[in-house]
Amino acid sequence: MYKIRMIVLSFTAGCALLWSLCACAGAPAAVAGGPGAEDAERKAAAAVNAMNGGGGRNATSGGSSQASAGQTGGGAAGQTGGGIAGQTGGGAAGQTGGGARPAWIDSPDSVFARGSYVAAVGYSSDRNTAEKSALANLTALFGQSIQAELAAVTRYSEVVANGALVSVSDNSLTNAIKTSVQLDSLVGAEIRDYWYDGESTHYAVAVMERAKTSALYTDMIRSNETIITDLVNMSDAEKNSLDGYSRYILAATIADANRAFANVLAVVGTSNSGINTAGMRKGDDLRIEAAKITGNIPISVTVTGDRADRLKGAFAAVINKQGFRSGGVNSRYALNAVVTLAPVELPNQQNKFARYTVDANLVDTSTGGVLLPYAINGREGHISQPEAENRAIMAAERKINGEYGKLLSDYLGSLLPKKQ
Repeated sequence: MYKIRMIVLSFTAGCALLWSLCACAGAPAAVAGGPGAEDAERKAAAAVNAMNGGGGRNATSGGSSQASAGQTGGGAAGQTGGGIAGQTGGGAAGQTGGGARPAWIDSPDSVFARGSYVAAVGYSSDRNTAEKSALANLTALFGQSIQAELAAVTRYSEVVANGALVSVSDNSLTNAIKTSVQLDSLVGAEIRDYWYDGESTHYAVAVMERAKTSALYTDMIRSNETIITDLVNMSDAEKNSLDGYSRYILAATIADANRAFANVLAVVGTSNSGINTAGMRKGDDLRIEAAKITGNIPISVTVTGDRADRLKGAFAAVINKQGFRSGGVNSRYALNAVVTLAPVELPNQQNKFARYTVDANLVDTSTGGVLLPYAINGREGHISQPEAENRAIMAAERKINGEYGKLLSDYLGSLLPKKQ
């Protein structure tokens, strides 16, 4: 139906770079300041934390860390257990102890020039925590997460991780990502050196090369813009379908993530990246188009064995709440349900009981495929059998109103374009 290009480039660089970008955060040297930088910092943090599973820094150990500005007690003070969980370092092996105190401990940029690197120092009573601290301090500049962007980047990660998109490999990016995944570290960031004072304190310095990170993000953003164009390039017939809806939602997710990536690039990138942020697609615009699509898709509802169309009404209300039209003749999508009621005999009980079961399937009539199955059951009682059955229908109605909406919403959120 369509082809999506360069997804590995886009996602891998997205995820990994997004982490790298965090890296650049920890150093005051990473940005000169200003209102634009603050906004970029907040947005980039969302991406970083999203790739980190929504986590943050785990400040459980003593000590502090230093950023590349050469502060002796600055950076993210007290955050020695943070960073990405499971990152125990990697990269170039540092000193294992003894010898002269390295200059980077007190002034990282005296060793790692600000114009070429972002660097942060961490220390603790053990090496692993010191390395995590250094990596955490690279992210510190970006501040608190923005929930909307965190969700977008998390979704972006899930889409690619689920293998739903066709990919074309780029060797340099693929190799960088594989190394990053294997070491559970940030792409473009590494523990460059380590030192133990021989008594009680371990020091580590994490660095990231600005030029490398800038190139990776630039390629990723450009490829993501191409992916968005490919996703929404379809005929009206293709567009007004659940698959068309899913393509616009995915495009919106990528657009949201791209905005966060652009903010990262603004912090660590160079002036010649060539990225025109004003020309980038906006997630909100794509979601508006997705909403228009739902309004053009009718879903017929049929419930066999219903009582006064009560369950049909419950299903229809849920469908309408999701933005779709219920009813219609010869609709492509149909929700077909069967409800059964049966008496239940219980020993030593004066009340009468009725068991209900509801089996429903959302079907694509063009293929006959079941898109979303749904089944519920339960038992209700009363002194009369008719009232027990009435209560059973009421219970089923409550369950549909309380459960089916979320089930349908989750299903729509899980839709992904089909691979070629």
